Amino acid sequence: MALEVAVKAAVGAPNVLGDCPFCQRVLLTLEEKKVPYSTHLINFDEKPQWFLDVNPEGKVPVIKFDDKWISDSDVIVGILEEKYPQPSLVTPPESANVGSKLFGAFVKFLKSKDPNDGSEQALLAELKDLDEHLKNHGPFVAGEKVTAVDLSLAPKLYHLVITLEHFKNWTIPQDLAHVHNYTKLLFSLESFEKTKAAKEYVIAGWAPKVNA
Repeated sequence: MALEVAVKAAVGAPNVLGDCPFCQRVLLTLEEKKVPYSTHLINFDEKPQWFLDVNPEGKVPVIKFDDKWISDSDVIVGILEEKYPQPSLVTPPESANVGSKLFGAFVKFLKSKDPNDGSEQALLAELKDLDEHLKNHGPFVAGEKVTAVDLSLAPKLYHLVITLEHFKNWTIPQDLAHVHNYTKLLFSLESFEKTKAAKEYVIAGWAPKVNA
């Protein structure tokens, strides 16, 4: 039986998959584990009543396990690993926190209006740490195979690459070759191709936050 999962619809296009990196993380996990699923696209401008009934906070992603809707991508991914242990996506503990501060640093820099607030340097420091880790342990975070930490980082890096170039004319420095190789690998995964939001919807999703 296919699992039901509710994810964000694209801004301005309610029938198209939207730009939520946490939703994509869950979809990537389902794809990598070959678990059948069906998606409910949630239009954030007009959230359906059934969705608010099962999930009053109105957040995505949510997934239905045994007639119960569960939210929070960390929780969902953990349950999927438990229920569908093969193929294993468990990240070894020593690599589990790699890149964990990257998304926060990226968002801060993206929203920053002050070039001297240190947000660019903070993001560069996170990217350099990731590059160093990949240099010693790559090509993926835990070596040769994709694990949960990669599926968490992939959508975040995708958003970073698209939005920083669009809104700030900023790209990841060329000398971070291992990060560049890593993003290329992640973005070319079949599961990633199937679950990514189109570039214009990523930009549309972030525009209100950047211009706030």
